[in-house]
Amino acid sequence: MKTAIVTDTNCGIFPVEGEKLGIFTLPMPVILDGKEYFEGVDLTHQEFYRRMEENADASTSQPAPGDVMALWERVLEMGYDEIVHLPMSSGLSASCQTAIGLAAEFKGKVQVVDNHRVSVTQYDGVMDAAALARQGKTAVEIKKELERTGLESVIFLGVDTLKYFKKNGRCTAATAALGTVLNIKPLLKCDGERFDAVAKVRGAANCRKKLLEEAVAAADELRADGPISVGVAGSFSDGEEEKVWLEEVRAALPGDPIHFEPLSFSVTCHTGPNAFGLGISRRVAF
Repeated sequence: MKTAIVTDTNCGIFPVEGEKLGIFTLPMPVILDGKEYFEGVDLTHQEFYRRMEENADASTSQPAPGDVMALWERVLEMGYDEIVHLPMSSGLSASCQTAIGLAAEFKGKVQVVDNHRVSVTQYDGVMDAAALARQGKTAVEIKKELERTGLESVIFLGVDTLKYFKKNGRCTAATAALGTVLNIKPLLKCDGERFDAVAKVRGAANCRKKLLEEAVAAADELRADGPISVGVAGSFSDGEEEKVWLEEVRAALPGDPIHFEPLSFSVTCHTGPNAFGLGISRRVAF
């Protein structure tokens, strides 16, 4: 069986990069000031972060069902026998359930995986799927393995401002204003289904320090069951800030394989620019 791996840009892989990796990527749509763009196609991450800093009205939606099915049909026409499709976690988007419904039309040729991941941990799931496919595993076998181990990952995310939480109804205007005055930086954690606040720290430097402390403890726990991968993410409009954060993570977690992916539009719409985070996944294939 010739098995194709399909995902979306929530994992940080753009279509052009996906071609080099042998992975098919569905661009996620984003609405900026009423105009629709597609992640990695006609809008870069840096441009998106800059527009958000300029107070552009931003929102995201799931891919159009027709676009999903068209991609699957194109892949099958290329000579693949079956498809493993990895969207972002069902706990964070309806796109997973939509894909499961659409897959019924393909009579078993498309297996949709709810890997319970997003961003850098979703990236690791995609890499595991590709490795398992190279090992000769079928789409059903890959789906079973990724769903079995999907929750063996965690993401920590530091947020620069409460402004976007207020905009999305996650906190009151008074809380956001007080957070600005006190320089409060929320620290979020996602175990696969949703992002929850685990701490509120004064100042970005202290928030990064707290995040790294939590991440080191989580890495030690996951590493006990097998090899891990560390994914660093951020919505930095300044490339130098991105480099600084990556080096801080490397210093805190020496010896672990580390990769960097820009924070996806779907997540940045809720966190805003200059968020910083990392994800840790237990790997099941290489």
